[in-house]
Amino acid sequence: MKILGKALLTTVLVAGIFTGLHTNQVKAASPVSILLDSYPLPFPTEPIIVEGTTMVPFRAISEALGIQVTWTQSTKTILAIQGEGANTTRVQLTLGSKKAIVNGSTVNLNVAPQSVGGNTLIPLSFFSQQFGSDVKWDQATRTVSITSPQKRLYTLGFYAISSFSDAQSIPSLDSVAFGWSRIDENGKFTLTGKDYKMPLPAGDITSDTLISSASDSRTTPYLMVYSGDVNGELSKIINDADLRRQAIADMISAATSNKFKGILLDFEGLGLTTDKTITRQSFTSFVKDLSKETSANGLKLSLALHALNSSYQGYDYKALSKIADELVIMAYDYQKPNGVTPQPEPIDKVNEAITLALKETDPTKLVLGLNLYSENADSVTSLIGLAKRYNLKGIALWRLGLIISDQWTEIRQSVEFKK
Repeated sequence: MKILGKALLTTVLVAGIFTGLHTNQVKAASPVSILLDSYPLPFPTEPIIVEGTTMVPFRAISEALGIQVTWTQSTKTILAIQGEGANTTRVQLTLGSKKAIVNGSTVNLNVAPQSVGGNTLIPLSFFSQQFGSDVKWDQATRTVSITSPQKRLYTLGFYAISSFSDAQSIPSLDSVAFGWSRIDENGKFTLTGKDYKMPLPAGDITSDTLISSASDSRTTPYLMVYSGDVNGELSKIINDADLRRQAIADMISAATSNKFKGILLDFEGLGLTTDKTITRQSFTSFVKDLSKETSANGLKLSLALHALNSSYQGYDYKALSKIADELVIMAYDYQKPNGVTPQPEPIDKVNEAITLALKETDPTKLVLGLNLYSENADSVTSLIGLAKRYNLKGIALWRLGLIISDQWTEIRQSVEFKK
């Protein structure tokens, strides 16, 4: 009833705005824009107003919300299916008919679906009512704002040495990458470095208990291995056969002896000053070698990669996606800190990073990284909305211990966590 009330309110608002229009189909005096999770949703044809009712292209919204849509030409009908099992919603619409079939029952429409330029338009209020999306109308800007419903997404959390305050969140996550190791400036793997090291006990909480409690709650514990290329040390290791073999052997030993279930590589800075083609080939070869060993030892392999629209061009998404279990898109650090308050990442850049990655690999391999230090509650909702819109595997939270309560609230309202 709450969703229906919102939908009816939207229809009343829109009807009031366009009072006095002819009952025939008319286009709005100025374009009607539609935002999905506060980011523009492109449409194949412009929304229109018919008899005071906002009509929108059905397929465009449905696919952005992960709703399966099937068109039958012979009967001029659309079948839309959302969800699975007992939670499935099945909606059948017919062009020119004001009667829809929802889970076997007839529901009346204010305006019949119609075809405009080969696209089927339906009443926006009906869409909100049946598929659980919150809809609002802004008269001043002539904007329809849609908030997508909660969706089950894979969630990965990054856990640093100082993340104890969020340890209680581990059981709700699908995986956690513990940032306790690195390749140092000499090309050597270490668990006792300055910034990346196995943490000392904090009361009853130890590195062993964190790893075991994650496994016990069906949360995959990854050993995260960090390395940067500030002084060319990373380029050196991926090109030196001996250093590669030793580093991989040390990673596998550390992961298995400490009962991790996978390895996550966070190798940053590749391809800034080196030949990007050679660097991509070298890094891919390194990952292939590591993959052989992770597979042999029953470990998963995850990669955190700079976005394809970043300054670092040493990552071959297409090749790497065929080797690793998942690719985390680090779609952040597009702007330099202003020295005062961190600003949310430019969402156009994040959207571009996703679309570029999708040209290289399947969405089920992609995880959108969120730098919670620079985001706020509203921007977190928009970023998660992009992950849902493109049907990505999930989101990665950088990092536990930095996430404030308002951000957690928005994350949990947008994402259905594992049970």
